[in-house]
Amino acid sequence: MYDSYTQAPASFSRVFTPGRLSVGLLTPLEAYPESPFPTLVEHQRMAQLTEQAGFASIWLRDVPFYDPNFGDAAQMLDPLVYAGYLAAVTSEITLGTAGIVLPLREPISVAKQAVSVDQLTQGRFLLGLSTGDRPVEYPAFNVDFDSRAELYREGIEYIRYMHETRFPRVQTTHYGKLLGNLDLHPKPVNQRLPIIAVGRSRQPIDWLARNVDAWIWSVDDDNAIASILADLKRAAGEALAPAYGYSTFFDLDPDPDAPYQRFYNVVRIGRKALTERLLQHQALGVSHVALNLKPSSRPAQAVIEEMGEYVLPALQQENL
Repeated sequence: MYDSYTQAPASFSRVFTPGRLSVGLLTPLEAYPESPFPTLVEHQRMAQLTEQAGFASIWLRDVPFYDPNFGDAAQMLDPLVYAGYLAAVTSEITLGTAGIVLPLREPISVAKQAVSVDQLTQGRFLLGLSTGDRPVEYPAFNVDFDSRAELYREGIEYIRYMHETRFPRVQTTHYGKLLGNLDLHPKPVNQRLPIIAVGRSRQPIDWLARNVDAWIWSVDDDNAIASILADLKRAAGEALAPAYGYSTFFDLDPDPDAPYQRFYNVVRIGRKALTERLLQHQALGVSHVALNLKPSSRPAQAVIEEMGEYVLPALQQENL
C-alpha cells in the first residue's frame, strides 16, 4: 500500500486518483455479441485508438480455457504475452491485467512476467490478480478450488517479497521458499508494482484494505458503493484505503438521450446519461470504471470515438 497517492507511479495515478473518475476498456477491444469468440481484427489499431481517445487504461483478462457454459473466450491470448505486445504499440496508456487467476499460476513466473511487462512499458503496468470465475478450470490445473482464497493471499505475499526485497528470505506453505541466496531481477521500474484485486477473490474487506492498492469489482449500485467505500476506509484505519472501481458489460446507445437501462449484467445507456452517471459515481468516490464492449450493438470503433469526443472530455472538464 502507498502511504499517499503522491507516492504512486503515473501508471497508477492515471487510473486511480482520489476525487477523479477515469474510464478504461477491457479487451478484446471489439463488439462480439453473437459469438463467444472475438475476431481480434485490427486489435493493434484499436488499442492505439483507445489511447488516442483519452481512455486511462486497457485491461486484459485471464481465461485459460474456453468453457461453453460460460460463453465468452475473452481476448483468447495469454494476458501477459498480450500485454508485452501492447507495450510495443502504445506509448502512454496504462496496461493492466483484470485479472491473472493467481491460484492457477506459479507466483515466481507471475512475478517475473509482470516485472518484464513493467520494464517493457517503462512503468505503466498494473498487476490485477483474481481467483477467477470459472470453477471448471481448477481440476485441469490440479488445484483445489476450495483452497483458492488461501492460495491467493499467499501468492500475493510471495510476489511482493520478490518484487520489493533484495535476496528475500521467505517460507511459503503452498509454494516454495527463498533462502536469501537468490534475487529476482529486474525489479519494478518504480520500486514496487501496484497490485489490484479483481473481484472479491473470497477475501474479507479488512484483508483487501491492508494488502492491495486498488480493488475492481462488479458492484455499481449507488448504495452498495457508498457502503464499500466506508468499509474500506474503516478497515484501513490511519492508512490509505485502496481505491475502488468497477467493471461492467456495456452497450452505448446510439441515441445520446437514451436513459440508463440494465439487462442482467449489461448496462445500456446514452452518452448524456452515462456522463451524468459517471460524475455521480465520481462524487461517491469511485476512481475507475472498466467497460467491456462484448455485448455492444455498435462497432467498438464508433463507441470509442463517441466516448473520446463527448464523455471523456466532460469528465476531464469536471476535474479541472
